Amino acid sequence: MGFLDDAKSKLKDAVDKHGDKIADGLEKTGGMIDKKTKGKYSDKITKGVDKAKGALDGLDGKNDDIKD
Repeated sequence: MGFLDDAKSKLKDAVDKHGDKIADGLEKTGGMIDKKTKGKYSDKITKGVDKAKGALDGLDGKNDDIKD
């Protein structure tokens, strides 16, 4: 197993254990940034948080069981 494979495995394990906390942190951070910018970039912040949460879902391995 190479360095990158090992790092990816550790990242998946961390996301499996703490994915909900990470997602909550993304939501809170997005809300804080939105508040600081007084809603000026709300749509962009929401899209960014959604993309980050989507990437997080891809790392947790839960989508691996889904078949078309």
